[in-house]
Amino acid sequence: MAPFDHARSVQTLHVYRADHLRVVNGANMGDGLSFADELVPDDVYRLSPLAGESTLAILPAAASPFRIVQGGEVGTPGADLHLDCCVTFMSGDGHTTECLLLVEVDEAGDVAQIHLLPLAPMTPRLDYVLVGVDRDGAMQRFAQVACVSFTGGTMITMASGAQRAVEDLKVGDRVLTRDDGPQEIRWIGHHTARAVGAFAPICIREGALNNIRDLVVSPDHRLFIYQRKDELGAGRSEILVRARHLVNGDTVTRATGGFVDYYQMLFDAHQIIYAEGIAAESMLVDTRTRNALPEEVNERLSDLIPGHRRSDHRALEVQETLLARPNVAEVLRRSSGG
Repeated sequence: MAPFDHARSVQTLHVYRADHLRVVNGANMGDGLSFADELVPDDVYRLSPLAGESTLAILPAAASPFRIVQGGEVGTPGADLHLDCCVTFMSGDGHTTECLLLVEVDEAGDVAQIHLLPLAPMTPRLDYVLVGVDRDGAMQRFAQVACVSFTGGTMITMASGAQRAVEDLKVGDRVLTRDDGPQEIRWIGHHTARAVGAFAPICIREGALNNIRDLVVSPDHRLFIYQRKDELGAGRSEILVRARHLVNGDTVTRATGGFVDYYQMLFDAHQIIYAEGIAAESMLVDTRTRNALPEEVNERLSDLIPGHRRSDHRALEVQETLLARPNVAEVLRRSSGG
């Protein structure tokens, strides 16, 4: 297993102050959004026009609470952060919006601040009716955001060289991997999400990274790129880049609207495989993402895939600061070209 890297393990969340979402009609009239025990279904909430998202930096864990760390705009470093519940709102047009409630506590264990992590964009002055409060599924939703997933229709390169749609793969199929040749799939996951906010996939247009067709993946999916010339200044030729860092509004875009089918696959080790001609990672089970696994798989993970955690490619991931340029996708296309 690679040495623990604190900086690369930190997760940055974009949150609202929960009291910026207040009840404008209902039992808790005038109150801000609170934790699960105090919520009343059918209360109507409205986001303040003064509300703005702030960053909250945490060290994720397999179970709540998380630990707040330095690097965010809000939150007290060292404080515990409890994932309280997942709330569902419905707007007047019938669309639903899910949000995670994160409760920060002080040293005495008292509530210091409640943070709202929306999983889809929220609009000020729009009425949101509270229609669901889910405590049991909150960790799974939090984990699903971080999962690396291929979308339905993505063509995967098999051990034989044939191309097969990801939705047609099954456990036991042999897929071509960059480092270990043909490898059997040990588990395949699938879930459907609204293609908005944290779940809106990233579309990498044909040719943008020398890919043969459009590649559509989850935002945090890491792509493997071999640079023939280190134009990024990463200090190495082999790098991993998250899809969301490549968005430029032209050749790499967010595909929003409707629903998206996401597929995950696990091998005996964390692998780099080939999708639409691009080298991309398979799912890595870590402290955050393991909660996206079905309970029966999670419970027997060490037996099912005993060597999985020894194969983390995290050291290859490029620092986000090196990617903060509007033409980064073009830079990478040139650096990886012939």
